[in-house]
Amino acid sequence: MTDLKGRAAIVTGASRGIGKALASTAASLGINVAIAARQEGPLKETADEIAKKYKVQVLAVPCDVTKLEDLENLVNSAKAKFGAIDILINNAGVSSQYPFEKQPIEDFERLAHTNYLGYVRLIRLVINDMIARKSGAIINMVSGSTLCDPLPRNFIVYSSLKVGLRAFSKGLFWELRDHGIKVTSLLPGVTDTDLTGKLQEITTDASRLMSTKAIEDALKFALTVPANVCPLEIAVINQQTPWTAPVIPYKQAHPEK
Repeated sequence: MTDLKGRAAIVTGASRGIGKALASTAASLGINVAIAARQEGPLKETADEIAKKYKVQVLAVPCDVTKLEDLENLVNSAKAKFGAIDILINNAGVSSQYPFEKQPIEDFERLAHTNYLGYVRLIRLVINDMIARKSGAIINMVSGSTLCDPLPRNFIVYSSLKVGLRAFSKGLFWELRDHGIKVTSLLPGVTDTDLTGKLQEITTDASRLMSTKAIEDALKFALTVPANVCPLEIAVINQQTPWTAPVIPYKQAHPEK
């Protein structure tokens, strides 16, 4: 897309961390944004902050991406506000790091519905309008851990779902390219956000955590390349990311998104 000003995007998991950074980046390009997250309070604060700073329209929609009815409400609300959805930035995610034999079984469904099905369902809800307009961009937050073979220790359920999402995104690119729709996967390393910053013993060397800046730049690149170019995957990894060792403690108190 060469003309981004006045376009509309949905950004999930957008109340903090990477999602907030990506929503802000989109807004800095003149894109109106519908931002979604589970907690209404932080979401509204983020919406007000982005609208004030970038002078774009911002719609805050409380949404649990594991619930189909919430995803349908998000899409319908965004379409009612902006008329059309030009860009989808799928970012919502939860993590769970355990040796597999110790991982709570109830984590499996939560991870699958958030980190895979939530993405696929939301794409399905917006894609037909994009096909009708012969235009659109889908950005999926995958994970740098999918670059590892074998997958990082104590992270295999989360990472294997991201491997599936990465494969899905590649296949979707081939299906949609003739409709003028771009599909890009972002593969970030471990990033310094509220999620990791509030956990103890993240890593012995804080320099191994990268900032959101590289991910923001990757999004800008994906959205501003020429119309006949699609970055299929953009991996942004800290030089010293310790993939072979646990980075996040087993017991986590994840902030709600």
